[in-house]
Amino acid sequence: MKKFAYNRTLIIVICVGLFAALIIAGQRFFVESENMQVDLAIDYQNVVDLAEREGLELDDVLKQVKETGITSLAVYDSTLEKLGRAGKVFTLAGSDILGNYQSGTLNNELWRQTIEFDLIAPNRVYVIGGELESYLDTKEALIQRLGEGRVKVFAVGGIEVLEVKAQFGDLMKMPLGLPHDEMNKARAAGFNILARPKNFTKCTAENVQFFFDRIEYYPISEIVFDGPEVLGASNFLDLTANNFKRRKLTFGVIEHFTQLKFYPQLGMEYLAETIGKDHVARLYAIPKDEQPKLEMNAAINRWSTTDRERNIRINLLRIYEKPEPETTLLETNLRYFREVRAVLERDGFSFGKASTFDNYYPNVILRALVIIGVVAAGVLYLSLISRRFNRNRKFQLQLFAILAIIAAAPVLMGAGGKVRLLAAFMSASLFPALAIIWQLDLLRVIQYKIRVQNRAMRLKQNLSTLRLICISVFALIVTGAMSMAGAAYLSGALSDVSYFLEFEIFRGIKLTFILPLVLVAIAFLQRFNLVDEVRQNVPAIQQIKELLDKSVSVKALLALMIVLGAFVVLIARSGHTSGMPVSGLEIKIRNMLEQFFYARPRSKEIFFGHPAFVLMIAAFLKKFPKMICFALVMAATIGQGSMVETFAHMRTPIFMSFMRGLDGLIPGAIIGAVLILFLQIFSKQLKKE
Repeated sequence: MKKFAYNRTLIIVICVGLFAALIIAGQRFFVESENMQVDLAIDYQNVVDLAEREGLELDDVLKQVKETGITSLAVYDSTLEKLGRAGKVFTLAGSDILGNYQSGTLNNELWRQTIEFDLIAPNRVYVIGGELESYLDTKEALIQRLGEGRVKVFAVGGIEVLEVKAQFGDLMKMPLGLPHDEMNKARAAGFNILARPKNFTKCTAENVQFFFDRIEYYPISEIVFDGPEVLGASNFLDLTANNFKRRKLTFGVIEHFTQLKFYPQLGMEYLAETIGKDHVARLYAIPKDEQPKLEMNAAINRWSTTDRERNIRINLLRIYEKPEPETTLLETNLRYFREVRAVLERDGFSFGKASTFDNYYPNVILRALVIIGVVAAGVLYLSLISRRFNRNRKFQLQLFAILAIIAAAPVLMGAGGKVRLLAAFMSASLFPALAIIWQLDLLRVIQYKIRVQNRAMRLKQNLSTLRLICISVFALIVTGAMSMAGAAYLSGALSDVSYFLEFEIFRGIKLTFILPLVLVAIAFLQRFNLVDEVRQNVPAIQQIKELLDKSVSVKALLALMIVLGAFVVLIARSGHTSGMPVSGLEIKIRNMLEQFFYARPRSKEIFFGHPAFVLMIAAFLKKFPKMICFALVMAATIGQGSMVETFAHMRTPIFMSFMRGLDGLIPGAIIGAVLILFLQIFSKQLKKE
């Protein structure tokens, strides 16, 4: 039997790189542990709606909402339409006023005189105050938005009226700034204010300053811009950033409804970069069209998952529009708010203004050592699939040295973003493959000893079912630990605040699902003969040709199609976003797993990859046909690759990713052990018959 030698120098370099990666992982853990404060927010208007629908005083409802643990109220720009519904400011089209005059329904003599003096134009809009504070806010905002040339002030019988040159429908929806009366109510009730302003059309420096002056004396928790632009985009972003820094404000970015990156806003990334990502927090709200379909318990659990797994620190809750049985609408929503806070408190979160990450970027030397370690792993893999390259240790080290210098140089110079991404991709692909290949070489040595040294009878006598299970499970745990080294490398290559906040993401997750299978398949064919197990050391290309020349039965073809279909499903279901819907049964299984485990293990690990690994070891030791062994090796590789791939979701805290892998490893081993026991019993029964 020809053996593949493992280059010790490369292994030492990999260990050094792993040590550096673990240091970065430790630093990342402490950075993430400090970021555990959540802002629980609801819209101010939601509270108003609850009060009106229940026929209660707004102050009483605000008090009850505060007692549930809500920390902030989201206040949006007011509009003339909204102010009119509330009876705070009234807006009339000039044509309507003239129509009332002509029809004889305009009874106010002062307004009739105003019309008779030709002071009312049909194509103008007239704004009349209801509440003084709201009227003054509106007047100031209209002048800011439209300019003094389009807003004329005159009096009708001592009452001030605004004449505005604008189209009525557009003016009614025009954002008029955060209203003082709402912010005053929120502050008086003990809430922070989650500011949700819109940008100005053709924004000026004066417009930017107008917004910040209006919020000057209020307890602002965060600013999350409403609409497709941040304030000041795109000419006055520096002024916006300066105001953020001077006031030490937190910038909230809205997670996209796909739960990947953000709702795009012009100027968002520039503003985040300028103020520093240590002043940025992620916001999530359950989509409006989805929440009514969710049972309340499902929504509550979603907030737990959201904050723990995706670094969301601003929870913008929406109210339920329908009451639960035998409760009022207010009672239903108060229960919802209380239980969301309770479940997050159980998860270890505190409440108040959203916490943010430190501006964390690892030491470049540590990062360079990680990159060099990945290069060593790549060269080691090449040495394990080519016998000629495996024998030439000097060439291995020369190739490693050249590639290491090329890869590490940009990182040491403070750049190397693409190199880091490539290193993360290779970590996710190489280390699961190397772990499986090492296990194959170990099994190959065992099989050689059984065949050449005539140990088959002794193995058959000593290999009890219990011992077979123990060996298989132990092999899974050891191989899993080796694969997790790749997870440490992946994390070490990418860890920084930009990835934690998802301004940068790891791309190519689906490819990292496929590549380990290809790498392991090549190595398998270099070690075993799928076509004829008697012949040894048949080149992989020749094996593939012989396989393609074999005739195939219809049932074998159908079986192959089923396997390929299952593989396509697994590929489609991998990555940041699923390429296909999740069944109701699987959702129930996921919910059950979330209840039992610290972090829900991935289905492809606990139910597929890890049980297949345990069966793989048993299949080799029991001398199953190599085609069966190959299929189990491929399935086992999926489980190992999935463990590492989990860490590609950099927004998920590293401890949770680690626990997800661990929570899948142990139950997967147990399922595999049960399958071995079942197969042993089934095999004995067949022999008896």
